[in-house]
Amino acid sequence: MDDKLKIRYLVSTVLISCVVLFAGLTATASAQEPSVAAKPEKAEKSSGRDPFKKFEPAVRVKSALVKLEPPSIQVRIDRYRAQKLAAANAHVSPPKPTTALLLNEMQVTGIFHTPRGWSAMVEATPFNPKLSYVIYPGETFFDGQLVAIEEGRLVFRRDIMWNDGRREKSVEIKPLRQPNLVQAMTAAKAAPANAPATETEKPAVPVKQ
Repeated sequence: MDDKLKIRYLVSTVLISCVVLFAGLTATASAQEPSVAAKPEKAEKSSGRDPFKKFEPAVRVKSALVKLEPPSIQVRIDRYRAQKLAAANAHVSPPKPTTALLLNEMQVTGIFHTPRGWSAMVEATPFNPKLSYVIYPGETFFDGQLVAIEEGRLVFRRDIMWNDGRREKSVEIKPLRQPNLVQAMTAAKAAPANAPATETEKPAVPVKQ
């Protein structure tokens, strides 16, 4: 009986040792297997603001408004020539040369009444010799349009462009240019030659009582 008990005890001990050894080998193999990389957590976006500070809305700094200056006269002339060529190729009426002029680049030299209505003669100051054009209400210029022709003056609508894309409209009056001193003297000398002769006054004859 003692031998049998010893044999059973020995067998049990061997079995328990095998089980413990197998469990240890399994744990070691599991530890050596590459683990699945965990997905990195998304980094929280930092607003850069102190969470304990009172929220203050961001103040937008407005850019300064700047009036856009018109291009040079040569650039405007080149643009007009390109438009004229395009109109000729399309067999349409070309734009008038006044579309390249600024309102402050001309002087009103005359106002007339024609079968088409009131017209005006303007003189372009950038050119030498100066060029003159006949214009009617509705004529467009580079920075405006002729609205009306009145007695002794022209009424224009001026367009002012700003850097934010805004277009501002204003009214501009151009009076008829007055003749200078030389022209006035020339006209004064020419007037008596063209004027009809008038009778000279005779001295009064005293009446005898």
